[in-house]
Amino acid sequence: MALSAFRQILIRPLISVTVQKTCFRCLSTRLAEVGILEPPREHGKAYNTGQLFLHKIFGYRGIVLFPWLAHVYDRDTAPKLDDRSFDDQTTAVGKEVKGKNHMYYQVLIDARDCPHIRAQTEAVTFLGNQDNSRALYAIPGLDYVAHEDILPYTTPDSSPIQHELFDKFLMYDPDSNPPFVARETLGAWQEKNHPWLQLSDVHRETTEGIRVTVIPFYMGCREAQQTHVYWWRYCVRLENRGEETVQLRERHWRIFSLSGTLETVRGRGVVGQEPVLSAEQPAFQYSSHVSLQAPSGHMWGTYKMERRDGTSFDCKIPPFSLESKSDDSSNPHQFLGS
Repeated sequence: MALSAFRQILIRPLISVTVQKTCFRCLSTRLAEVGILEPPREHGKAYNTGQLFLHKIFGYRGIVLFPWLAHVYDRDTAPKLDDRSFDDQTTAVGKEVKGKNHMYYQVLIDARDCPHIRAQTEAVTFLGNQDNSRALYAIPGLDYVAHEDILPYTTPDSSPIQHELFDKFLMYDPDSNPPFVARETLGAWQEKNHPWLQLSDVHRETTEGIRVTVIPFYMGCREAQQTHVYWWRYCVRLENRGEETVQLRERHWRIFSLSGTLETVRGRGVVGQEPVLSAEQPAFQYSSHVSLQAPSGHMWGTYKMERRDGTSFDCKIPPFSLESKSDDSSNPHQFLGS
């Protein structure tokens, strides 16, 4: 069903909906009215705080908190050195790609949709504040969304999103457009925690129609047994942009540390799952963590993808750097009531 058919009233399944390219693929017959679909904005015209949207791939309801300007290192579009028609923000030297600016958004996910989407909804994590703590604290229902994955809509509902941070960070103002504006607590939280929230680099590469996108985040440094341990989280999105169904069977990571060590990690699936990527459910997103005894390093690797006929291929994970930042004593829970 084309998006133009939804220009007046947007309808959404309560169980799950997936939007791919220009089509909704409905996986349930239980429908509920959400609101009025708006035309997506072109690149360069950012969405404002308080913008309601549906995620184009995962189908969840969300609301924009604030934007991030990221550098996208895209090995799929690396031009030849003599290709002068390509955007001059991106250049390639051999296999090395310079980042192109791209808009992403920090968003809240509607809690009603969290159980039904193929993405971890606790992807934003922080280290504990105690010097020797290795504890990880997760904030549920936060995500990072690319500009092109937002399908904006409006609704007369003054509380359209169910999330514990919605009323803490946003308030309803019918005279504003969009009619939800940031409270002071949102600005204070962003300013205090931006080193650990900030999305700066995005890396992506496609192998046989399977695009892998990786976003690394520095989390901080902790002292353990008289050594410093640096922590990062990384979010991975796998998207089947072809027609053939595949299943992720194995992962193979190589982790290089500035201290001179090279670690190899192999295992079945990811985060305990072996997701199937099909035309009906083309994407899967998860996050994980890595620690080094050095302030920087690199990661790269492959996923073993299996086709329906039993054959398999290695899907490249684009190489990405792990860089540390200045540490501080930020408390991500200061507005969570804990």
